[in-house]
Amino acid sequence: MRFFSRKKQPAKERTPFILQENGLFGSTGSISSWQREIDEFILKGSRQAEGEGKTFLGATIPKRRWYFAFTIVFLSVFLFFGRAIQLQIIEGEEYTVLADGNRVRTYTLVPTRGIVLDSQGEILIENSPTFTMSMVIQDLPLLGEERDALLEYVANLLGIHRTEIDLLLTVHAQNRLDPIPIKRNIPYETAMRLAIETASLPGFTLHFSSTRSYPSAIPSLSHVLGYLGKISQEELEQWQESGYRPVDDIGKTGVEQSAETLLRGVTGEYVVEVDARGNELLVLSQTDPIPGQTIVLNIDSALQAFIETQLQKTLEKAGATRASIIVMDPKTGGVRALVSWPSYDSNLFARGITEDQYAVLIEDQDQPLFPRAIAGEFASGSTFKPFIAYTALAEKIVNEHTSFVSTGGLSINEWFFPDWKAGGHGVTDVRKAIAESVNTYFYIIGGGYDTFTGLGVAKITQYADYFGFGSPTGIDLQGEADGFLPSKEWKEEIKGERWYVGDTYHLAIGQGDLLVTPLQIASATATIANDGRFCIPQVIEGVMKEDEEQKFEPICKPITDLDTYAIQIVQEGMRQTVTAGSAQYLQYLSEAVAGKTGTAQTPGDRPTHAWFTGFGPYKDPEIVVTILIEEGGEGSTFAVPLAKEIFEWWFLYRSTSDV
Repeated sequence: MRFFSRKKQPAKERTPFILQENGLFGSTGSISSWQREIDEFILKGSRQAEGEGKTFLGATIPKRRWYFAFTIVFLSVFLFFGRAIQLQIIEGEEYTVLADGNRVRTYTLVPTRGIVLDSQGEILIENSPTFTMSMVIQDLPLLGEERDALLEYVANLLGIHRTEIDLLLTVHAQNRLDPIPIKRNIPYETAMRLAIETASLPGFTLHFSSTRSYPSAIPSLSHVLGYLGKISQEELEQWQESGYRPVDDIGKTGVEQSAETLLRGVTGEYVVEVDARGNELLVLSQTDPIPGQTIVLNIDSALQAFIETQLQKTLEKAGATRASIIVMDPKTGGVRALVSWPSYDSNLFARGITEDQYAVLIEDQDQPLFPRAIAGEFASGSTFKPFIAYTALAEKIVNEHTSFVSTGGLSINEWFFPDWKAGGHGVTDVRKAIAESVNTYFYIIGGGYDTFTGLGVAKITQYADYFGFGSPTGIDLQGEADGFLPSKEWKEEIKGERWYVGDTYHLAIGQGDLLVTPLQIASATATIANDGRFCIPQVIEGVMKEDEEQKFEPICKPITDLDTYAIQIVQEGMRQTVTAGSAQYLQYLSEAVAGKTGTAQTPGDRPTHAWFTGFGPYKDPEIVVTILIEEGGEGSTFAVPLAKEIFEWWFLYRSTSDV
């Protein structure tokens, strides 16, 4: 239905025209009569459409469009309300926390790390005051020119590369509220200048902190004490429940690592309200951290320093560069000195070691970072013979009077197994065999000869295991090696060869495939000195509680099926080593001592390893001394004189026995 007018007229003169099926009709009159005509026309058109099938000329909307429009509106409303429910009800608490995080921040308060003392109360590890520049990613300007200019300025201010900050931003992208250290150990004068600058640097703060310091100036203690380093992802997963964060330091080696739980302490918490720029407005709550504990070691730093000095003199004489020395209390397992040489300075890592400094340590062929006293594996040489002697005595295949004649060696078919002494040692019993290190005696009791049946490899390794060989001793330091005890099965599987009697001969004198650590030799010697009781070596003696030391209990037990008679005979044989054997250089000490020398062959044409292990005083042992000078020649030439210096120092300054 359409409305037209021919031309514009004044309102009172307009004549409406109506388009119908048969043409145009117009009428004039009042407005009410015009309205009646329209109504009649609509009614008539409707009737005609119903009765005659005529088409109604009007504005209609198809039902399909109505349904489509209704569906769109319904889905929009449904999604709107669904999202509202998700945000306000399902995830409401999470977003509330995030919102609060924009105004309330919780900081972890790292406790002061515990210090470490030696057995005489000397400080070995302490905390030194320092300044650290840190950044909080959340408070940095948004990405753009302002942020780039800020980071560039801070890098120049601190004297570091911009890439170092960029790397920290990448690594710690998820830790937006944690203060991330970007430079530590800032000197006081520099810190004072930086304090003025940082007031206008959003996201950066200069704060007072501490760093580890190792004041003893004894490099060989570094393998014992260790150092701190940035926590790795693996360590973070292991320690995260204890409150560690990606920005925290953690003990990496030595006591710093093994006593981490004692030294770390308990973290605190600092909750504060901040403004949009991260400035603190109000402290909401604070829980103070609990400092780490003070640890006391069995280590005697004065003894360690003396050994280090004497060792360097010995190495110079021997033309060697590597050595291991252990001094321990056989009654408790307390480690009095633990020297792995060469060594390094833990302070390098505490101050922040440079790439060049680290490269020097890594590329050194003598491996100064390697704790060889507990992790090095070597042929034991004749220091293994006392344990073979014990095994034969305990198994009753010999007694203290059983003797064999040493004529210079044994021949098995085309193979010859020599004594170290040309022409042999003559008639030899077990004490003499230990004292003079008579190979022939140990060949026979180990592998048998002629009509005599020896121990065999199975018995040798069984008893060696009783003394702690072939497995870690359990010392409270990480990285200990387990050594190696060979077997018939191992040789057949790995080498594809059967086990020969010659293999047993080599094993019986501490050669062949047998591998031991210096600590294992020291621990096994302590078992002999302690009348057959094995004590786990312990570097940590205890902790301080209210200015009084609380010592840890030693962990000791007798060897399996202990034969006290056999132990006594072996002790007497080791004493005879000093009075009439290969360690006579020790017989003039103020206290009687016992020991065993060893000379271990090395692969190729390299010089032999020089060994000594012993204990004293003989009647009431206070210390065990074990020395390995790698490629140092004969044990009696260089290891024994060094042992004499160590025993003398102990008897002069530390011994509690009556001289």
